[in-house]
Amino acid sequence: MRPPPLSTTVGSLFARPRRAATRANQPSGRSPCPARPPSDCQASSPGWRRSGGRFDIERKRDRTAEIARLAEDPGFWGDNQRAQGLLKEKAQLEAAVAAFDATFRGLEDAKALDELAEEARDEGARQEAAGHAADVERRVGALEFQRMLSGPHDRANAIVEVKSGAGGTEAMDWAAMLYRMLVRYCERKGWEVEPADLVAGEEAGISSASFIARGEYAFGFLKAEKGVHRLVRISPFDSAARRQTSFAAVDVTPEVDDDIVVDIKESEVRIDTYRSSGAGGQKVNKTDSAVRITHLPTGIVVAVQNERSQQKNRSVAWKILRSRLYDLEEKKRQAVREAEEAQKKDIDFGSQIRSYVIHPYRMVKDLRTGVETGKVDDVLDGELDQFIEPYLLGVRRTDRPVDD
Repeated sequence: MRPPPLSTTVGSLFARPRRAATRANQPSGRSPCPARPPSDCQASSPGWRRSGGRFDIERKRDRTAEIARLAEDPGFWGDNQRAQGLLKEKAQLEAAVAAFDATFRGLEDAKALDELAEEARDEGARQEAAGHAADVERRVGALEFQRMLSGPHDRANAIVEVKSGAGGTEAMDWAAMLYRMLVRYCERKGWEVEPADLVAGEEAGISSASFIARGEYAFGFLKAEKGVHRLVRISPFDSAARRQTSFAAVDVTPEVDDDIVVDIKESEVRIDTYRSSGAGGQKVNKTDSAVRITHLPTGIVVAVQNERSQQKNRSVAWKILRSRLYDLEEKKRQAVREAEEAQKKDIDFGSQIRSYVIHPYRMVKDLRTGVETGKVDDVLDGELDQFIEPYLLGVRRTDRPVDD
């Protein structure tokens, strides 16, 4: 018998009326923190929601069985690259299913131990059951992160770019601080950081700068930092020591192989041969050496008749067709990039994802999740998991939605 979906939290499975009453008596001014962030972080009072999601284990089981059946086919290794990809996928699916099953068994054991402890009224057994429950909670958190970091590029390296926004010299200095914060975060993760480009500010800081973070799940984690970041502080560049608000934007893209493999199916082309035109006389070509290739999906037509050999003309025509299809693909990618740029918000008021306040009080608050902390210096030194992890786990504020 297969275990049912693990769709509820471990805490709710162990909840009893006396414990629920204890929670009900707690002040309602602030919502509890997500399970993963450090204990010092808080969720703002308007509330947040966590999109629990399911682990889709049954689909993973079915897909594993399907690949196993495909591997039994005698022609499975006819396409070695495809076969290797399928076997890699199968191994990843099996690992995910095994982790889920182990977590479910641990949950069943913890529940049984908890029930026995309640029946025997054994405090030692209760503490042991609580320890098992905490272990299951950690396993569930790990499963959730595997699910949240399962995007097509999440394992890829990340290209990070920081740009100064509204605020002049103050904003350029803030962009440099933000750049350092992200580099420190990568260093804490043990990732390699390779500077790519830097445009210095007119008086201080940077106008823009970028680096490549190379490490496991670099893009998966850093994508949570994409957006506008706001700083409020007493400006060190203002002789009147007035409070200033500055903005800087972070853009994160995956580092992917830029080589485009042009896969042209025979069913998508029509090849015509005909006699090439010439000057006449002895130069008349008496064979059908000219080649015309029509790519049916795009309507691209390539005709070559320069060579007397049909084989040579055919080879040249294929090269030209591949080049034109490559160019078409590049234009499509450029159009997608331009559409994404057009959707980006201005680096200004009302568009930030996170606020860093150094004066008149000290607070960093993520406006998407509601998570906040007073340890500003630690955050600026790269301690960002307390914000990144809740965001990846689906924690969202309900009172003030922020575009992702």
